[in-house]
Amino acid sequence: MSSDLNLKDFIKNAIAEDVGDGDHTALSTIPLETQGKAKLLVKEAGILAGVELALEIFNQIDSKLQISTFFNDGDEVKVNDVVFIVSGSTHSILLAERLVLNCMQRMSGIATLTNRLVKLVKPFGVKLLDTRKTTPGLRMLEKWAVRIGGGVNHRMGLYDMILIKDNHVDYAGGIKQAINAANLYLKENHKNLEIEIEVRNMQELNEALEVGNIQRIMLDNFSPEVLTTAVKLINNRFKTEASGGITESNILEYAKTGVNYISMGALTHSIKSLDLSLKAI
Repeated sequence: MSSDLNLKDFIKNAIAEDVGDGDHTALSTIPLETQGKAKLLVKEAGILAGVELALEIFNQIDSKLQISTFFNDGDEVKVNDVVFIVSGSTHSILLAERLVLNCMQRMSGIATLTNRLVKLVKPFGVKLLDTRKTTPGLRMLEKWAVRIGGGVNHRMGLYDMILIKDNHVDYAGGIKQAINAANLYLKENHKNLEIEIEVRNMQELNEALEVGNIQRIMLDNFSPEVLTTAVKLINNRFKTEASGGITESNILEYAKTGVNYISMGALTHSIKSLDLSLKAI
């Protein structure tokens, strides 16, 4: 699970965004003391994600709600499966409904796509990474869903790794200047962070190899053929990551190159949410 504090803040803010000064539809149509049940129904096959989050949402809205769960995060589900049944205050169930569905549908869509791609590349020993191309405010949940689907989180943000990309290189004055400056910064600030350098062509790769003092090389927008040559040239001196232009239709060509990691922004920015529904019983 993500940080408990961050999760509670997320839920609190999401509820406040939705409820405003009250759920006037439920307040006007259903007596406050009404009790009820609802089931989370699967309407599309996939990998389930967000169950643990849903339980926390229900608990934060109304700790008296009772939930019986039948599937867990990471489970394969099929049409008409019932993930859980929630019972208690009808007003509480209705307040939680849209937040639970919005989160679970998006997280399950991410987990489903990630899992499908992870299975594709598994025979080649390559790890599938996400990126920072996430929905603002939802990164914690989207990267959680990637992990549930079997993928690996790259960095969570700008704070937990040094990733020298093309703009950094250009502003710094070149590969050598950027790498040397990053290492000096870490030393002076007593920080222990990995350094990854993005290279755009074989010339930049050779420059990075000459300088060294890095842990990983991102080979950006390399064709599978050129990537194969680059990986052989690096020869396990540094971890390698392929990025840019990689899709479900060509990911196998990249996996066959011997690269250690493949990163795909599409895991979080171009997914289709899984169809789930919360139905009154």
